[in-house]
Amino acid sequence: MIIDGRKAAAAALDRRAFLFGGTAALGALGLGGCVTQDGMSLAEAKKLYGPVDDKKFAIPATDPSKVDPKYWRRTVRYESKEAPGTIIVDPGNYYVYRIEGDGNATRYGANVGRDGFRWSGDAYVGRKSEWATWTPPPEMIKRQPEAAKYARGMPGGLDNPLGARTLHLYQNGRYTLYTIYASLDEESIGSGITSGCVGLLTQDMIDLYDQTPVKTKVVVLPA
Repeated sequence: MIIDGRKAAAAALDRRAFLFGGTAALGALGLGGCVTQDGMSLAEAKKLYGPVDDKKFAIPATDPSKVDPKYWRRTVRYESKEAPGTIIVDPGNYYVYRIEGDGNATRYGANVGRDGFRWSGDAYVGRKSEWATWTPPPEMIKRQPEAAKYARGMPGGLDNPLGARTLHLYQNGRYTLYTIYASLDEESIGSGITSGCVGLLTQDMIDLYDQTPVKTKVVVLPA
């Protein structure tokens, strides 16, 4: 399935308003062809975040000009005692790190839980899903009655809030209902807008997903 830019934008807005309650978005940055202070040009970022011909759905390109360049994927220095492969979520700075070892990490920009929905602690990836079915929890249905039509599950697809890839977080053998998921909404990155889940740009999420086996440790820092 291929969707044009207007349909993709409308789908992102509809999904975001439904899942996040219409929280205001970041404005577009209009960066042109400039090279950022970290050395990546917008042209290079557009290649990094280009369209993906996935097995089930054609994933549209992400527009990196709508994302602060500090949230573009890159390798950074990050000292940690955690083992390589560990995922560290830093909600206070809207980053997710994958520890690579030797003091390095891959850093991704993220959206995180809004006030009142944030949490911290250790978890692990209990299962992984491609184009997961999304089922709103009863608490969400109480807050947003319109979600009741998906009480039996919303099939995977471009309009599904969980997106193309999902890491489901567990603690002590039980699903926490929190996830790290793929977002098509560029303007959500760098915001606290979710009900506690953590969203990465779809291309970033695919990159993280492909390198993350089940049982991977996830550390969520205090905001």
